[in-house]
Amino acid sequence: MQFDWQFFWKSLFTPSDAFLEGLTLTIVVSVVAMVLATVVGLAIALMRRSPYAVIRWCASIYIWVIRGTPLLVQLVIIYTGLAAVGLYQFHDVSLLGLSVKAAVQAAIVGLTINESAYIAEIIRAGLDSVAKGQFEAAASLGMTTTKLMRWIIVPQALRVMVPPLGNSFNGLMKTTSVLSVIGVSEMFLVTQSISSATFHTFEIFIVAAIYYLALTTVWTYIQAWIENRLSRQLGIEARVSLTQRLLGARRPGAPVAEPLELKEAR
Repeated sequence: MQFDWQFFWKSLFTPSDAFLEGLTLTIVVSVVAMVLATVVGLAIALMRRSPYAVIRWCASIYIWVIRGTPLLVQLVIIYTGLAAVGLYQFHDVSLLGLSVKAAVQAAIVGLTINESAYIAEIIRAGLDSVAKGQFEAAASLGMTTTKLMRWIIVPQALRVMVPPLGNSFNGLMKTTSVLSVIGVSEMFLVTQSISSATFHTFEIFIVAAIYYLALTTVWTYIQAWIENRLSRQLGIEARVSLTQRLLGARRPGAPVAEPLELKEAR
């Protein structure tokens, strides 16, 4: 069995409509799930910092359960398990003129729940990275909690949270491949269908791998841009290059990121 180069190049540069639809669905589900997971994760992280023990325990149990069970199991429970026990069944709905299938809804819910548990810990760690003295100083100045978070804590915590949040989204795009188990026609399931119909398994899966790599590479560039923008706002000279982000390469003796005010104080 020989490698069909003609089929490979055709699939790579002129993919079928079904493949492009799967690619689009992969991107849409990833973005929507990440946005929702960030909102839920923020809420869970704030619950972890609540002065009430019951709220803290609820958040901790949520993180423990979600992080301790596989995403695949969670998807099956959400999509088929809830319907089997009569709690809830997903149905196709029309949203802004678009038809959203039941499996896609369940996929977004499942990814949101799963990812939010990890994001909650990222946000918690980011907030904890800010010195407690700044909280006390803001309180002594009479700042409200909202102003404290908006102007002092969040800008500093974001610099710590952006890299792991970006990595989470990077992993989320690749994790969408498991959505095929509940029948979501994302890129991986479409690739399987093309493989079964054409018997060009090796060729089409290499094409899919290249497209996954392209998606993660584009996001890596966006992530580096976001980190550099935050660095400029915080007065940090060192910049993250795309080569450094992709390959971990750094010039020998290159300076480590350091706020300008620290350098001026020396």
